[in-house]
Amino acid sequence: MTENSEPAFPLATSSWDDAEYAALQSVIAKGRFTMGPLVAQFEREFAAHFGAKFGVMVNSGSSANLIAIAAAVLDPRIDLSAGDEVLVPAVSWATTYYPLHQYGLKLKFVDIDIDTLNMDLDLAEAAIGPNTKAIFAVNLLGNPNDFTRLRAIAKQHDLVLLEDNCESLGAKDAGVYAGTAGILGTFSAFFSHHISTMEGGVILTDDEQLYQEMISLRAHGWTRELPVENHVHDKSGELFDDLFRFVLPGYNVRPLEMSGALGIEQLKKIPALVEGRRANARYFQEKLSGLETVRIQKETGESSWFGFSLVLEGALAGRRAEVVKALTAAGIEVRPIVAGNFTRNPVMGYLDAVVPESLPAADKIHEDGLFVGNHHFPVESGIDLLHSTLSGLSD
Repeated sequence: MTENSEPAFPLATSSWDDAEYAALQSVIAKGRFTMGPLVAQFEREFAAHFGAKFGVMVNSGSSANLIAIAAAVLDPRIDLSAGDEVLVPAVSWATTYYPLHQYGLKLKFVDIDIDTLNMDLDLAEAAIGPNTKAIFAVNLLGNPNDFTRLRAIAKQHDLVLLEDNCESLGAKDAGVYAGTAGILGTFSAFFSHHISTMEGGVILTDDEQLYQEMISLRAHGWTRELPVENHVHDKSGELFDDLFRFVLPGYNVRPLEMSGALGIEQLKKIPALVEGRRANARYFQEKLSGLETVRIQKETGESSWFGFSLVLEGALAGRRAEVVKALTAAGIEVRPIVAGNFTRNPVMGYLDAVVPESLPAADKIHEDGLFVGNHHFPVESGIDLLHSTLSGLSD
């Protein structure tokens, strides 16, 4: 693969066609670019698609996590405040953790299941202590958690259940869509994800008060977008007086109207986009399951297969740098499995956290884990190339 050539098996590709470009042009023609009616339409339709009552769109999946955690902490009905412990998996993306830290919560790291790559629920239950108040579950690389067990743990121990579902749009377990198992679930619509609105994120909830709090939090903490009668702060009913009334310590993480327009078109394609990825996964599982040098992700329920993870074993264990070099030379784009064992990142010096003495599964991912892309269109040739490249290294 030369420096400027297109990869044979890319990490991410566009899911847009003429409909998305026409949607952008329509917004340009109308001249309203800030958050408006198209964002509101997308929020309604996105929530309805996943069987939730309310959706709030923001400018990224990271902001979705921030607004979700802010709402959970600031909501007076929810027992979650600074100093409380929140269970988190040891393998995830940075912005799973940062909002918890930013609201004074103590991160309590739990090792993952080496097969599913999600939080080990046996270890999670064992980690619950008197100060544990919540679980922030992450559905990694498209793979949902065991929602029946997760919900049972949360209910038994009176824990707030939240989901970071930024990588797993369209996944299901036990008939429950990922992102709807807890009181709040977050999604990302970044370019490399299942759907793309350029940048964008969504939070789903069935709770009207949380919904209204998030509406306020995403735009300065004001009351402007709230109805006169609401659960956050009553408005005077005088439009002028209510323009600049600030009631929550909010942000400005509003999406663009173009992102809402794109989302409306992308939403129509979700069933086909997810099924295309699942079809590729069936071929991937069949092709790679016979290789003794890699462990592939074990599906829980119905994964939406964000990407294909590989954990090097046997003759390839400890040789990740060599494997990455060979895959890259073959035209296969490859990345670490998100942030690996996050507790091994230097930023931990800033975070209030409880870290187990040993995180063997997360360490294995950190040292021997990598993933390649998946797409909504057939990628059998890329998977064949992946298999032959790995087989050649194993010989």
